[in-house]
Amino acid sequence: MLVTYIEAIRQAMDEEMDRDKNVVLLGEDVGLLGGAFKVSAGLLDKYGPDRVVDMPISESLIIGSGVGLAVQGMRPILEMQFIDFISCGFDQIVNSAATLRYRHGGQTACPIVIRGPSGGGVHGGLYHSQNPEAWFFHVPGLKIVAPSTAYDAKGLMKAAVRDDDPVIYFENKFLYRRIKEEIPPEEFVVPIGKAALRKEGGDLSVITYGSPVHAVMKAARDMAKEVDIEVIDLRTLLPLDMNAIRASVRKTGKALIVHEARQTGGIGAEIAARIAQECFEDLDGPVMRLGAREAHTPFAPAMEDYVLPNQEKIIEAIRTLAAY
Repeated sequence: MLVTYIEAIRQAMDEEMDRDKNVVLLGEDVGLLGGAFKVSAGLLDKYGPDRVVDMPISESLIIGSGVGLAVQGMRPILEMQFIDFISCGFDQIVNSAATLRYRHGGQTACPIVIRGPSGGGVHGGLYHSQNPEAWFFHVPGLKIVAPSTAYDAKGLMKAAVRDDDPVIYFENKFLYRRIKEEIPPEEFVVPIGKAALRKEGGDLSVITYGSPVHAVMKAARDMAKEVDIEVIDLRTLLPLDMNAIRASVRKTGKALIVHEARQTGGIGAEIAARIAQECFEDLDGPVMRLGAREAHTPFAPAMEDYVLPNQEKIIEAIRTLAAY
């Protein structure tokens, strides 16, 4: 049976809560409503209000409570109803959760998962369309994942729940019900820190993650007679799988990094810098980036399409780099 991206996340939370009684879910409307997008539908009935907890509208409280529970041996999953509002709990994440293991000399851990819908393409306007992963990419002690497929959505959620470090789990809401695939019924976990080679190629490497993976793959198919594109899906943003990135770039000699987040200061900038430093002798062209324009994500569909990377912009960037 085909499983959607959103159902894969629900399955992973259900299975982890069933496997480990210390796994709990906290967030706004996660219980009675089953989540604003129905990601947690049915979990309250199955596990009860002590493990699926409807919280006040306070991201700082949700994350702070999660840190306290983690210190006491629990494994909280903390939902941000929209990932945009994770900024309200920023201090709890970067100054409490991320530093906890270091501050205690490794004697304790902070196994929390902070998850929520991110990204645009759904005409949600500037408060419901953000991609804030770069805010946290700078912080030691955190892990960041951003699945692009239903299989990875499930496997990375299970890995995140079992990890002893705080994991920020970005769910691209554009993919929630658009992406469907067969998922094996048996137990599986996708390891954090391991990129996926989505397509082999010899002319040019495109390094991407999240929603743009699908646009890049379509471009690779459509341009197959024009350029042989290799596609790397990072899956994990922190830590980066630089081994996979280096291997691909050294093979093709050209690198394009694509992400939906704004280009300036985005994760692509760090990847580009590392490629330039570590693979300089292998490069046959400039390391290129494609991200969102320097603007807040508009509500109007035409304006949103202008700001965000899309199929046309990806093809144009690939042709520009391939011409070097």
